[in-house]
Amino acid sequence: MSTKDIVYIALFASLTVALGLFPPLTLPVVGVPITAQSMGAMLAGAIIGAKRGGLALLLFCVFVSVGLPVMSGGRGGLSVFLSPSGGFILAWPIAAFVIGYLYEKNLVKLNIFKEAVFLVFGGIMVVYVIGIPWIAVFANISTWQAAVGSIGFIPGDIIKIVLVILIVKTVRRAYPTLEPRS
Repeated sequence: MSTKDIVYIALFASLTVALGLFPPLTLPVVGVPITAQSMGAMLAGAIIGAKRGGLALLLFCVFVSVGLPVMSGGRGGLSVFLSPSGGFILAWPIAAFVIGYLYEKNLVKLNIFKEAVFLVFGGIMVVYVIGIPWIAVFANISTWQAAVGSIGFIPGDIIKIVLVILIVKTVRRAYPTLEPRS
């Protein structure tokens, strides 16, 4: 791993921390906050690729686990992972990896529709597949209740996907040599 790779990993872990400065909005049914930080996983995967993006979000999870108050609302520590939102956070490195992999394999023939599909699959579906059962266990509710309660996240996730596509397009124009790669 090169110095450049390490810098990109640290940069996107830090970007995810910075996205936590936006105040969280908590859904009452499931007790999981809507934050801008999930965009960190999408941006990392789409811009720096599977390996570096996944490692950036893994580094972010390490920050959280050692108690740094880097989550939205100034939260940190292992208790964050042992809460209803913990599954979503633990899914972010996987989401970044999946998104990065999809971008890397399709970079030549990439269009807005494909980007949206990649972000929905990696940034929403992968995260929900891990996060919803986690909510059910830690909120002591059925998986169905957790899934229904999570429907409220979808409009915000769609807005985040649109923003990520716009940001990625802007970054690609500004830095044409920066491509997602492992």
